[in-house]
Amino acid sequence: MNPFRLLTEKPWLSTPQTVGGMTVEVSQASLVPPQKVALRVFLGVVGVLFGLFFTAYFIRMGLADWRPMPEPQQLWFNTLLLFLGSITLQWTSHVVRRGETGLVKIGLLLGAIFTFGFVFGQVSVWQQMTAEGYYLSSNPANSFFYVLTGLHALHILGGLWVWTRASVRVMAGAKPEVVRLSVGLCATYWHFLLLVWLAVFALISYT
Repeated sequence: MNPFRLLTEKPWLSTPQTVGGMTVEVSQASLVPPQKVALRVFLGVVGVLFGLFFTAYFIRMGLADWRPMPEPQQLWFNTLLLFLGSITLQWTSHVVRRGETGLVKIGLLLGAIFTFGFVFGQVSVWQQMTAEGYYLSSNPANSFFYVLTGLHALHILGGLWVWTRASVRVMAGAKPEVVRLSVGLCATYWHFLLLVWLAVFALISYT
């Protein structure tokens, strides 16, 4: 390989690639960022994890000692908060592309408020259930309830770490294009967790 070519090559420009005997131009800038690829792989793993729990839930539910828990009404309000957080971060990902720093700050703040409200709401539900005698080890249905909702809340808190990094950079005066990718990843992650929660909520409510 020519070392001079490596020194003078400009990866942001289109480079010719041969596909099926035809030469096409492929722009390096059009490639998917590695952060997006990593997020997709991670979401795939998380999706499989929850899928296994759902399968185990249905199998275990068929045994005689299964006693369903009552549905706390607080879960409906918590669902609304997570939905608002997801919508807010999607809106933030749009305004960050337009370079509106002020709106980005507002969007990130509102997204955090809704998300923390969801987590605190879940803690309130756990406290309510234990106060009424529905303990983790009392019944298989109780165990699945706490494990599924707790695992979901744990992934929410993990997403808040990425949100925190993006928010700190925005508050420090970073330009919108610098945090565009981070905000977009947060929005995608929140959408995914919203879908997972809807599946968990439906499982708890109707079984």
